[in-house]
Parts: sequence; C-alpha cells; structure tokens
Amino acid sequence: MHYLSAEGLTKSYGITPLFNNISFHINEGDKIALIARNGVGKSTLLKILTGNETCDEGKLWIHKDVTVALFEQDPHFEEEKTVLENVLHDAHPVIQVIREYEEAMETEDAYAITDALQKMDESNAWDFEAKIKQIFAKLNVSNFNQKVNSLSGGQRKRVALAKTLVDIGFEHKHTLLMMDEPTNHLDVEMIEWLEHYLNQEKVTLLLVTHDRYFLDAVCDEIWELERSQMYVYKGDYENYMEKKAARIESEQASIDKAKNEYRKELEWMRKQPKARTTKSKSRQDNFYEVEAKAKQKIVDNQLQLEAKMSRLGGKVVELKKIYKSYGEKNIIKGFDYTFSKGERIGVIGKNGMGKSTLLNIIQQIEPADTGKINIGETVVFGNFSQQGLEIKDNLRVIEYVKSFAESFPLAKGGSLSAAQFLELFLFPPEKQFTYLSSLSGGEKKRLQLLTILFRNPNFLILDEPTNDLDLPTLAVLENFLTDYQGCILIVSHDRYFMDRLVDHLFVFEGEGLIRDFPGNYTQYRIQQKIEEQNKKVTSPTKIEAPVQNDEESSTSKKKIGFKEKREFELLEKEISDLEIEKSKLENELCDSNISYETLSMHSKRIGEISSLLETKEMRWLELSESM
Repeated sequence: MHYLSAEGLTKSYGITPLFNNISFHINEGDKIALIARNGVGKSTLLKILTGNETCDEGKLWIHKDVTVALFEQDPHFEEEKTVLENVLHDAHPVIQVIREYEEAMETEDAYAITDALQKMDESNAWDFEAKIKQIFAKLNVSNFNQKVNSLSGGQRKRVALAKTLVDIGFEHKHTLLMMDEPTNHLDVEMIEWLEHYLNQEKVTLLLVTHDRYFLDAVCDEIWELERSQMYVYKGDYENYMEKKAARIESEQASIDKAKNEYRKELEWMRKQPKARTTKSKSRQDNFYEVEAKAKQKIVDNQLQLEAKMSRLGGKVVELKKIYKSYGEKNIIKGFDYTFSKGERIGVIGKNGMGKSTLLNIIQQIEPADTGKINIGETVVFGNFSQQGLEIKDNLRVIEYVKSFAESFPLAKGGSLSAAQFLELFLFPPEKQFTYLSSLSGGEKKRLQLLTILFRNPNFLILDEPTNDLDLPTLAVLENFLTDYQGCILIVSHDRYFMDRLVDHLFVFEGEGLIRDFPGNYTQYRIQQKIEEQNKKVTSPTKIEAPVQNDEESSTSKKKIGFKEKREFELLEKEISDLEIEKSKLENELCDSNISYETLSMHSKRIGEISSLLETKEMRWLELSESM
C-alpha cells in the first residue's frame, strides 16, 4: 500500500533553502532513517509531513486511510493533567471501545454486547492492559498520578514515547510513525527494548536518529539531506558510508571537469566584443551552468586535528574509599580507582544510578560523603555536562568562542584561529555570525563541545555528549577523540560511540556497586548474555566441582573433544539457516495481502526462531572460547 508521496518540496528560512525541489515516496512497511547536519531541516520536514508546517513549493499526498503520528524532540502535553491522563486519553480508540463494552454489559442488551465483543476482538482490547504495563515497565514510567508539568526533561521524553507507542500499538488504521531522536534520555536497556518493539510491530517508520546501532537494527533505508538535496541509500549505515564516499568522489571528479571547461569558456566569453550580437545564446547559457557547477564546494566533514593539550604529570586522579548516598539510597559504596595517562573509560548503568554524580565528585563539583580525592597539579578538566550552554542572546557564535581564546594551538606547532576552528566543527563562515539564540538545539550542543575542546583540557569528562548531535558532528568528535592523548571519561547510551572509543567500563550495578569491566560495551553485553545463559542452565541442585589449579584449568580448556568441534561446526550452519528463515518470514509479514492464519503462524515461528538463535549463539560463544 502506498502511504505518502512528495513532489518538488522546497522550504527556506531566509536566503538559503533547507531543501530544494526534493521528491520521495513511502510505502507500507518501509523503515527509513533520515539523517543530516543539525539545522538543515530534518525536524522541519517531519513537521511538513504531519501538517504542522507548510512548504514554500511542492505537492504532498497522503493516503486517506493513513494516520500520521509524530514523536517530537519537545513533546506537547496537557500540562495540568497527570501522566496517566495524558497517555490514556479519552480520544484513544481502544479506550472508547472498552467504555462501549462496559456500558453494553451494564445494559444487558444482547445485541449491544455482541457488537461490543466484536469490537473488543477487532481492536485487541483484551490485551490492552498487559501491553500498556509492558510499555510502562520497560520505559520506567511509574509516576502515573504526577502532573506532567512537574516532570524532568528525561521523564517527559519517556512519557511521550510511552504515549506514542500506546497510540500506534492499538490503532486500527494504517499508521506512518515519525520519530525525532527517540533514543535521547533512554538508557541502553530501554534502547535495546525499543529496537525489539519496533521490529516486532508491523509499523511504517520514518526515523531521525544519531544512534547508529539503533539505526541498523530498525531501518533498512537511509535518506540524507545535504546541500538542500536528498540522497537515498538502501541498506545499513556502513553501506551508506561507502556509497556516500563513492558519490562524493564522483561529484568531485565532475566538479574538476567543470572547472577545466569553465576556464576555457571564460576565456571565450572575455574575447567576445561587447557590441557583437551574433554571440551564441546557447553557449552563453551553457557558460553560466558550467560556472555554477565549477564553483560548487563539497565539504569534507572529517576532522584531522591534534591538540596541544596541557602536559599530564605522573599523578592524574586518585579515588580512595569513596562513599555517596542520598538518604537511604546508596549511589557509590567504597569505590577505589587510580587513573593513568591516556585512559579511555566508559560509564554505563540505568538512569538514576549515580553516573553523573561520580563525574561531579571526580571534578570536586559535588562532595563525597567520605573518602579522599587526590587530583594531580597538571590536570585540566574539560567538562561537557548535560546542562548545556549559558546562552547570551546578544552574542554571535564567533564572539562567544573568542571570549575563551583567540586561537587554538596545535601539537605540531602553529595554531587555528577561532573562525577556522569553528569551520572544522561544521560552522561555515555565514553561520559564525548568527546569534546564539537563533541556533538549533543540536547546534548549541556542538558549540558547547567546541568551546570545551578549544580550552585544551587534558582530562575530558563527557556526560551524554551524543544527545542532539547529528551524525556528521559525531564523526568529527569521534575522529578528534580517537587521536586525543589525554584521559577520557564518557557517560553515553550511544553503543557505537562507546565501542569505538573506550578501553574499559565502569558499570553501575546498583546498591552503590561499580564494576570495572575490561572491554567495550558490545563485549560487556556478550559477557552479560553468557552469564545470564549460565544461570538458566545451572541445575537447582548445586554440585561442588573438584577444585582445579590454574594450570589444570587451562589445560582442560584447551582439550576440546571431537564431539564439541563437530557441534561448533553444526551450530554455525544452524544459526545461518535460522537467520535466513527468520528474514524470509519477516519479509512475508510485510505483505498486505497475508491472511490472518498465516500472520499468526509466522509471528509464532519468528518468536520460536528468536529464542533458538539466542540459545545457539550463547552455546557458540562458549565453544568459541575453548577452541
């Protein structure tokens, strides 16, 4: 089924268009990621598609049976109503069906009861309560009777997400779901659950996200807004990067060719006498077309920058027996750690466990209850907090950066001016004279990050740096941090970002316990799944195994038998076959003509396959460690 078509959409604020003459289509079952730099029109395009804004030019067609739902970065609520009243609102179709059923039962009218029962079946209203409870539990929404106007920013986002999922989960009509950065303010477990939920639900999706693992797990097509145009890429993020690089290379070759032609045509134009009327009109028109193409610029968003940071001495930061609690809640319990030069540590754990508190204690912004914190004399902290910029409305971007320093010294000598540094962080010259108050949320985050790095810290503390940053800016930041020689401590729910940058993790496990895990996030999750699987297969009757010394244990681990080798080989084939079968069934589920019986059978089988895959993958990991 065809959901939506757009032809020749154009939208401008001022002289430069956000997008110009773009066309696209969305069909049922499509799952599309929309990416671009902050401030080039992603959110505006979503608002145009939902009818909340109008385009300057172009046509938009939406199928009459399609409902468009938008999850926004700044959700709108009835502020004086409670969380529950906002999520389970009177206009919700299933709530209306349930009320009709309750009224019919009170009247004891057989015809009304039969009609109400049929509506309950058609809308899956019997499962309504269970599904809502699951959504609330997974998104940690528990303050049902609290008024929305008293919620924190993160709580508001989770409530808005719960409301969106409840609305689309029980909507009779075809729904086009548009989501603008849904993973912001979610912890990793919530993000992984949301991935699973969106894959299980038969939903058509247009998604704006900076989370590359989430993008790959949910979407199979990428749209990019760049230089006022839209480019479409089929496949995952890695394929997008490869295809984009090839496109830019091709465009650059075309521009180089146009430059050569432009030089020849310019010489021809200059030689023509002004009074001559026989000059070729078509050649003149062609000249201006060639000139426009030759003067195009393709911005390379890759950052190659080595900072001349303050030298770190032998002593960095020492934490000794740190305790911190709020009332009866233990946040940190007897934590010891000595930081070394060049360490890259990720901090993970559920929201509210104290990750930001630890960062504040290290910087002595917040005191510990007991314990000692020793900071080396040469340590210069760079703190990227969640609070954001202190906005000064009367300052322009370039003026704000120069208030910290006029230039940025480089490791190999020389320096970059404030304007050059701004360009590296994707603020072109025309943007540098914009007032701070006019920047988008993502641009303010980028400027906050830039001003911290501009001061040359040697110990970076980054608290959720990826929230509201676009993918091009993330690439800039990752490239900078990859070559950064100082210490880095990162709190982030962006798994791709963490995997690329950190060497080990501080894992907040609850009750004030912090575990030091030697590896990145993906390695931690694999280890976590192995531990969970081992708990499942452990017999209730505990049998004490004979104690082995390290040498015997190592020897027995190496001596894997023929049976296990054969099992390992068969598992690889079985896992591959199951993944192919699952993919085939998921593709068949996208067919709008599929019967109810086939739909039920396929859904049940996909669940069985997912369970089998988890078991077999865990066994494969166990055997692989012994090979």
